[in-house]
Amino acid sequence: MRIQDIAKLGKLLAQFLARFACCFARIEGRLLLAVYVNGLMSHVQRKNVEAMALDQKVAPRTLQRFLESIVWDEGRLRDRCQQIIATEHADPEAIGSIDETGMVKYGDHTAGAKRQYNGSRGKIENCVNHVAISYAAPGFNCLLDARLYLPKEWADDPARRKENYIPDDVRFQTKPEIALDLVDRAKANGIRVLAWNADELYGRDGVFLDGLDERGEAFVVEIPPNAHVWLAKPQILRRPSNHRTGRRKKFPRLSKRHQQPNEVQNLARYSPAFREQTPQRYRIKDTHKGSEVWEICWHTCWRKTHTNKLVSKQGTLIVARNVLTDETKYFLANRVPGRDGWSLRKLLRVAFGRWPIEDCFREAKEELGLDHFECRGWRCIHRHLYVAILSQLFCARVRQQMSPSEDVLGGELLTTEQVRRAINVHLAALDFPPRCRHRMYCEEIERQGYYCDRNAKAAKSHRTTRHKRLLELGIDSDRIKSVFPKPHRT
Repeated sequence: MRIQDIAKLGKLLAQFLARFACCFARIEGRLLLAVYVNGLMSHVQRKNVEAMALDQKVAPRTLQRFLESIVWDEGRLRDRCQQIIATEHADPEAIGSIDETGMVKYGDHTAGAKRQYNGSRGKIENCVNHVAISYAAPGFNCLLDARLYLPKEWADDPARRKENYIPDDVRFQTKPEIALDLVDRAKANGIRVLAWNADELYGRDGVFLDGLDERGEAFVVEIPPNAHVWLAKPQILRRPSNHRTGRRKKFPRLSKRHQQPNEVQNLARYSPAFREQTPQRYRIKDTHKGSEVWEICWHTCWRKTHTNKLVSKQGTLIVARNVLTDETKYFLANRVPGRDGWSLRKLLRVAFGRWPIEDCFREAKEELGLDHFECRGWRCIHRHLYVAILSQLFCARVRQQMSPSEDVLGGELLTTEQVRRAINVHLAALDFPPRCRHRMYCEEIERQGYYCDRNAKAAKSHRTTRHKRLLELGIDSDRIKSVFPKPHRT
């Protein structure tokens, strides 16, 4: 990032926020949106309303009113973000990801708070969970939408609903049901992706997979080892035979020989379709710690549906084994290599393309205070989430516009942290004379350069170590097929 790039960040941010003026009934709301975004971009460690207000020299109660009582349409702001992505960042290779993230909360007064599994920390604790979807294209990724998961005991308690201003139309929904609603909303705003991916929580939910199928969406989801599929299409009986006796049976129905599918872990271990295959090695991704090489086997399959069709269309079962850790993953896709422009590489790119949403969660929490809210009401929480998503979208746009290339490993693709720090320096330097501003910009560029060089050296060391470990196994990662296209200069 250059001095002139930092100098124009303030103007870019003002122009970007002006595109959301339609979401506010009065100028007070538009001004407070800028204050709130500046607070999220600031150096404040804990980005709750009070800390941000004091940093931005605004009365804390004024910023609290921005979340709870000032009239503005947070749903329209969220939709506007998605429309900007759909029109200005559309990419035929974009991948959509579905996941949830937990946020620790102390006490039980925050909407949705209870002792439940927190995937971010890998344990059961008092927290709230949000289901989210993200959009990842070459050189660009950000969150699209997020919604609070409301446990059943919260949804069925009128007193708690009233205390936290939970709308009457909000009912209990499972996380996969919420995810389908988020996908529908994104599609209505023009978002189009190559395919969706998700973890085992969604992969084991047949109703969720049926929902994506009905919407015509491609997916490659991770499934648990005890998930069931057929490797040969099961026979469906449409009408009873002429010589039937005994109790009347329902039709259509699966034939008796095909009623029970098999576990994917048993198919991978014992089925001739997999045992007789020679695993293909693919370089799944190149990280700062080196190349990840997996051995891949696949076969067409069918799954049981929860609709009148009984059996899904032909899909693909993928079994992947990490050559270094021996970890095994199972993926289910509703597309087949060699048909409709799909290849095994493309399926693997989607299957292992869940890391962008994890990066989005980490960046939004560490840099933009996604989980720092201290409000309790339903609307307040979602207003904070949507403004944080808006802030991340702006950072993603700056990263794409100002990065020399998409080369992450070489340090040429800017990070959200670098963009946030640059914006913070620009805003902090506005009241200083030009000479002082220039010095502050130079210090920030020097600081960013130092960390880029340090991270590049560390990445080079990690990659060398990983390369040696692979060579010890007789694997030259440079000669293995990669599922991702090579980064290109912009």
